[in-house]
Amino acid sequence: MHPLHIVYLNGPDIARLALTELEILDAVEQGLAAQGRRQVVIEPRVHLVPEDSAIGHFNVLRGVVHPLGLAGVKVVGDFVHNHEIGLPSEIAMLTLFDPATGVPLAILNATSITDMRTGAMTALGAKYLARKDSKILGHVGARGTSYWNIRLLDHYFDFDEIRVHSKRVQSRKALAARLSKDLGKAVTAVEDWETCVRGADIVVEATRLETPQPLLKTAWIKRGALVIPYGTMSAVELSLTDIMDKVVVDDWGQCRKGLPFGALRQHVDQDRITEENLHAELGQIVAKQRPGRESDDETILFWHRGLSLSDIALGSVMLDKAGEMSIGQTLRFE
Repeated sequence: MHPLHIVYLNGPDIARLALTELEILDAVEQGLAAQGRRQVVIEPRVHLVPEDSAIGHFNVLRGVVHPLGLAGVKVVGDFVHNHEIGLPSEIAMLTLFDPATGVPLAILNATSITDMRTGAMTALGAKYLARKDSKILGHVGARGTSYWNIRLLDHYFDFDEIRVHSKRVQSRKALAARLSKDLGKAVTAVEDWETCVRGADIVVEATRLETPQPLLKTAWIKRGALVIPYGTMSAVELSLTDIMDKVVVDDWGQCRKGLPFGALRQHVDQDRITEENLHAELGQIVAKQRPGRESDDETILFWHRGLSLSDIALGSVMLDKAGEMSIGQTLRFE
């Protein structure tokens, strides 16, 4: 048997790659297109709960992207109180394999991958589902993925006004300051949900609640808006789906009945969202099999749970770029 080696990319390696906004968005969009063309395998995520899911748990995401020749498994810890000990709330590792032989190919620090690919999914959802003239963004939540949500959304829309809110004053002010510097425009930290959400063309809810609470009120949503909630615990009212002309998800298999967690879990469990009334998965829209937004007055909801395909697609781009830049370590496996 020939020696087998794997590539290892640690956190500093990933940072040195300095993926551009276009590299991130193109990779995730290609993964979505492959999904729409049914060139992938997606296994619904599973959860490992050490003690109390409200405090923290592990998400395990699994998939295959055949056009890339890669299978992948990502394990991401999601622990609410990590900020108290100076750690990010989400810490992740991605392993990539050859789907034809099962041979392991790479191990990547996937903490920033999780943030980037979540931001890309949010932004790509808006690319296809938001009004083209969207100029006001209301973003609730300052978790790790929030920065990339806003940065990549602004890549497409060049907003006139960006509002951010989170429960912790320090977090929302720090996020607003970082984004103001990096985007070269004012990003305003606001004190309450209503000020953040009311009148916004695109609303993103990325909170980290310990228990479901209907803090985002349906009455605040502007006609023609795009609403993107993806917190682990629901922060929206049951009536939110009543005003929607279309509901789109990233993968129905991860949204269907019988699974835990998710911003619209109650809506699915109470048959407010079903496979029959669902408009589409985003990959079907990217692959031009289903229409996205068809008029400016449509109010649309996009719920994404997180796709292993996006992790794999982004990991593939990182591996290629690392090879070109001679970044990373090669480890003997066998």
